[in-house]
Amino acid sequence: MKGKQERSNGYGVGVVTGILATALVFSGAWTGKILYDNNKAQSAAVSGASEGESVVNSGTISKIAAIETMVNERFYFGDVGEEELQKGICSGMIEALDDKYAAYYTAEELKEQWEKNEGIYYGIGAYVSLDEDTQTPYVSGVIEGTPAQEADLRMGDIIYAVDGTKTFQMSLDEVTALIKGEEGTHVTLTLVRGEEVFDQDVVRRRVDRPTVTSRMLDEEIGYIGISEFKDVTVDQFTEAYAVIKGSDAKALVLDLRGNPGGLLDAVVDIGRQILPEGLVVYTEDKNGKRVEYDCDGEKEIDIPMVVLVNGGSASAAEVLTGAIKDYGVGTVMGTTTYGKGIVQKIIALSDGSAIKLTTDGYFTPKGNNIHGKGIEPDIVVEFDAEAYYAEEPVDNQLEAAKEYLGKRLHG
Repeated sequence: MKGKQERSNGYGVGVVTGILATALVFSGAWTGKILYDNNKAQSAAVSGASEGESVVNSGTISKIAAIETMVNERFYFGDVGEEELQKGICSGMIEALDDKYAAYYTAEELKEQWEKNEGIYYGIGAYVSLDEDTQTPYVSGVIEGTPAQEADLRMGDIIYAVDGTKTFQMSLDEVTALIKGEEGTHVTLTLVRGEEVFDQDVVRRRVDRPTVTSRMLDEEIGYIGISEFKDVTVDQFTEAYAVIKGSDAKALVLDLRGNPGGLLDAVVDIGRQILPEGLVVYTEDKNGKRVEYDCDGEKEIDIPMVVLVNGGSASAAEVLTGAIKDYGVGTVMGTTTYGKGIVQKIIALSDGSAIKLTTDGYFTPKGNNIHGKGIEPDIVVEFDAEAYYAEEPVDNQLEAAKEYLGKRLHG
């Protein structure tokens, strides 16, 4: 049974999603990598720009130097390292953008991000989302065979505190920073589940997991679930799809529930295996520059398909869902998706650090930008958490998909 479903505690569906490993999942539709020489940029800003054209000017540099001197001379709680101060300066500039998706990464943090894209994780094996209405973090998915599942963490569990530190109104980065840690160490989560409040101890360890799962639901209907779009996802999907087709499947369930997004190349390459000829998606930057990603249509799916989505289906998951819906090659079922129609790119600086910056908006083949709106399903099926966690669990959304496809096949 797939380890991600709709929230069960009644809060809104607006979320920001992360994974509890050494780094967050990139919840953008995709991330690109750009190298930028920060030393040259600083020199140009200081020597070539007049006052007011750049924040990196002689006045700003003098002020930073004065603050550093005061901190070193007067800060009561002791010395602060040069690296910590530099990180604070860079992080502060990104925070001034008031963009929850933007971030500054040290060289070490950037390395963890790239490792994550290769499928390397060290953590508890759970997804965490942030309810934007209540500013409350909660468990939005649990990966099978991980410490989170072994500790019986459940979708919808509110994370009230981490090792005694309350999480209310923390950013997702701050919450996950508290939970992640060295392999073999323990973290105590204070969880709210319905009316119950309790502490749960979880051991951190390496989490090896596929991003694609598949099986035959019966003799006619195949199932493929995609948890994220990463470097490894395309090959995993290609193999799973070949096995499903080789099993003579007459219909397919594509499960994107709880999928927070991922990489452009991955979602486009997967789209090219099932979509007709035409656009998969296109992007536009703030100057109106458009970049198109198309499909030759040679592998268009020719069997009925249901795409399962929910409020945790975001970004790249919405790219694929939007294209499938625009072309009518599948029926979207579940609840409204998250609604993230913007793109982040990783811009690596020459000293090994990097920033993640929102650079573009993306649009479905018919020109729809779903940012802030999400994708409405063709058939609404609310998630039944009580049935899912019963002694004999039932995934009512998956059962609805099977029933619908059965009718399509047999009338």
